[in-house]
Amino acid sequence: MINRRTKILATLGPSTDNPEVLKGILDAGVNVVRINFSHNNEKEHLERIAQIRKYEKENDSFIGILMDLQGPKIRISGFKDGSIELKKGDHFALDAELDESEGSQDSVGIAYKELPNDLNVGNTLLLDDGKIILEVQQIKGQKILTKVSQGGILSNNKGINLRGGGLSASALTEKDKQDIITAAKADADFVAISFPINADDVRETKRLLMDAGSNASVIAKIERAESLQEDVITEIIQESAGIMVARGDLGVEIGDPQLPAQQKRLILLARANDRFVITATQMLESMIMSPIPTRAEVFDVANAVLDGTDAVMLSAETAVGKHPVNAVKTMNDVCLEAEKSPTAKVSHHRLHENFEGIDETIALSSMYAANHLGARVVATLTQTGKTALWMSRISSNIAIFAMSDNYKTLKKVTIYRGVYPCYIDKTSADDWNDVNSHVIENLEDRAEVTNGDIVIVTKGMHKDKSGGTNLMKILRVGDGNY
Repeated sequence: MINRRTKILATLGPSTDNPEVLKGILDAGVNVVRINFSHNNEKEHLERIAQIRKYEKENDSFIGILMDLQGPKIRISGFKDGSIELKKGDHFALDAELDESEGSQDSVGIAYKELPNDLNVGNTLLLDDGKIILEVQQIKGQKILTKVSQGGILSNNKGINLRGGGLSASALTEKDKQDIITAAKADADFVAISFPINADDVRETKRLLMDAGSNASVIAKIERAESLQEDVITEIIQESAGIMVARGDLGVEIGDPQLPAQQKRLILLARANDRFVITATQMLESMIMSPIPTRAEVFDVANAVLDGTDAVMLSAETAVGKHPVNAVKTMNDVCLEAEKSPTAKVSHHRLHENFEGIDETIALSSMYAANHLGARVVATLTQTGKTALWMSRISSNIAIFAMSDNYKTLKKVTIYRGVYPCYIDKTSADDWNDVNSHVIENLEDRAEVTNGDIVIVTKGMHKDKSGGTNLMKILRVGDGNY
């Protein structure tokens, strides 16, 4: 029986290329897999996705596919010897004209050639997720002269961030545009855009996907400081299907101490705008090498759950880690325990606001009725998944079954908190008014309900009409009065 409401995303990589390991993480509870376009090629991406599709068929399940665009390569180039050690007080240059593998103790090339034009004297640059800090002292043509304020080992191709944000690099590169075509070919359910500056980047991604013949939902990864401005972030959220709190680059740009408050704010904003939200980066980082997490990591995952995130994501833990299956099991266990907290079941969503339409009214009223009646489950017959998304904004411990014969919809609801995809053959109902009995039979077959349980069903008056949910019925299993 289903009992975990928070969804788990896992990044695929070398560690999951073993079929037994891949099956292990999926069996352990992964709802959505992430394919990272920063690594591998189209052939390898498609092969991994084919394995996921095969698992789905063999296990009568639905696994969402998220393909993550690389975004602009704002990073240094390479060193002759692979790495150098910088010490506090050293002078070091970032040179846009230096060959990509000619880096030395004094300077290194940069992949993003516009960087000198984006900077001013006094700016702070953070390299390798903030491990190296450089203060800009002078800009001479294509050369950025800096002084090291925090040293360490610097190796090839490490990322560059500007403290406070402000780099002009476009969110969509030519590589991203080609990868969007690959995502369409792979029939991806979600495409994540890296480093969006504003909602225009999201709109362009949606347009490119549509041109490629894809209806993938676009996820905006919140990674830039300037995207956090109130009007900017609100428009990004409203234009996207969902957002990802990408805490790596975002933390480097705004400073880690600001991250917790911004994470909570972003989760609240997404939910208030009826969008889903993923919390990502270093959630169980120590499990890349260790079979158990730190207690701080356990708290981190639990707090994201208590804040209302739809999903938590594993990155290197499953892609290249030594314990991918155990990482998923650990994430599952932490989510389950956090969801037992009373605060994870309380909701004030839309209590003091007007509803936008009849379908939203039915969705939210059903959830409040279910909570007050002690219903076992809520089942919504849906064409697009929108009703299920609205329902999932109400925090509760009641499972929401999104029932549809539309496979694309069933794949997309895999990321909504507390929502579970369920195929139902609507053609088996002689009369649309009699479909309720098929809903109950389906839930009984899944052992989700027994005699005496209350089930709330929502549907539209007319079968297959999108946006037409206008009926709610309260049923008691076993009385036959469906």
